[in-house]
Amino acid sequence: MKYRKKPVVIEAIQFIDNADRIMEIHEFLGGDTTRINYEDKYNPYIKIETLEGTMKASVGDYIIKGVNGEFYPCKPDIFEKTYEEVAE
Repeated sequence: MKYRKKPVVIEAIQFIDNADRIMEIHEFLGGDTTRINYEDKYNPYIKIETLEGTMKASVGDYIIKGVNGEFYPCKPDIFEKTYEEVAE
């Protein structure tokens, strides 16, 4: 059998490593503590608590808010194949 994904509008933000975007991500995640891990200064990441456990969002990844308010990271190539911007 084949299935098609239902058309659902989601909210997402791309992780860019600058102060303004980090504040936007912090607000997007509901004001929870947002920590950027710089143990490898060339590959910072944010830990995202998902329904499946803790996942990493690297610079360039999108953080998606799911239909039930959950968050999860998505690689940019998958995001661009799956989603398109919606005019508000």
